[in-house]
Parts: sequence; C-alpha cells; structure tokens
Amino acid sequence: MPSIYQLKPAFQNLLRPLVQWLFKRGVTANQVTLFAMFISLALSIFLYLYYLNHPVNWWLLLFPLWMLIRMAFNAIDGMLAREFNQQSNLGAFYNELSDVIADTALYVCLIAFAFIHAKLLLLVAFLAILSEYTGVMAPLIGQQRRYDGPMGKSDRAFWFSLMTVVIVFFPLLNTNLQLLSLICNGILSLMGVLLALTIYNRIKNSLKTAS
Repeated sequence: MPSIYQLKPAFQNLLRPLVQWLFKRGVTANQVTLFAMFISLALSIFLYLYYLNHPVNWWLLLFPLWMLIRMAFNAIDGMLAREFNQQSNLGAFYNELSDVIADTALYVCLIAFAFIHAKLLLLVAFLAILSEYTGVMAPLIGQQRRYDGPMGKSDRAFWFSLMTVVIVFFPLLNTNLQLLSLICNGILSLMGVLLALTIYNRIKNSLKTAS
C-alpha cells in the first residue's frame, strides 16, 4: 500500500546541498539525531503544559511545523551517516530510540485536550511503538529493517499534523465541540486500524523475504 515514506528519495535530493554544507562545518549525524529529539521533547512538554490552562490558539501550529522540520532532520542524519562515512553502532541506537522517544512524546502531549479520547490516543501511541519495534526485528531473522506502510513514521506525522490543524481552525467555524471530538477521535481510530495493518505487513514481508 502507498506510504509517504516512498517520497523520501526526492526529499533527500532537495536536502543534499544542506547536508554537504553541514558536513563541511563538522556537524555529525548523531548530533542532528539528538538535537531533533531534544527539540521534540521540549515542544511536547511546552504544548502539554500550555494547553492544560489555555484555550486552543495559534501556538498549536508549532506542532505541524515542527513535524515537517523534523522529517528534514531525520533525512539529514541518515544522509550524513551513509554518505559521509559516519555510521556507527551507537548511531544505530540513537537513530531508533530517539525517534520512538520523540514520536511518543509528541503524540501523547495532545492528551491535554479533553475532547481527545485519552485511551484511544495512548493506544495509537502504543501501536506506533509496536510498529517500529516490528520493523527493527527484521534483522533478527537476517532481513533488512522494514519500513512498510500504510502507517509509517511519515504517515503518522501527516495525520497528527492534520489533526492539530483541524483543532486550530475548527473554532473559526463556530461548530459544536462534539463534532471536533468526533473528527479527532475518528482520525485516531483510522490510524489505529492502519497501524495494525502496518504491523501485519512488516511481519508478513519480513517472513516472505526470509523464505
């Protein structure tokens, strides 16, 4: 099934001049990885604490903006590692763990909104972690790391970003809050189903390649 991840090669080509510029100035892949994780944690903490005591406003648009920038960071650290001989065992741990930590924090910070079903949000966050764990298990049976969709990391970033944009602009329509709740929890439900399918696809394709 199609996934935003399939657009990655074109995205990398756009970023290549920047990657070369960073390399010439001594920036390493691990530095980029950790920087992106710490910014993600800081933003998630800020949004959670802020929206516990404030109504929805334009600050929430930092979420989709950062998701877009973070996709660039994720591409940049990988390109620095592969194309400039910076791959390392420690970097592999940083790459996988920092993504899961950052993603989980960014998803869960939306629990600050009462109209989002907390248990459903936590379920989606758990399935996202499980899908990434399924992907990294493939090398245990001699296969490459799996990135199968339809709900990979980039797809999750898109749908969560869309949800925050809806949350920001919805009050302008002067519509019942119950409808906003229905939309947000509907998106989360769809993501949950597609994450389950993603986990299935990653296991199935790993086993198919191994046979």
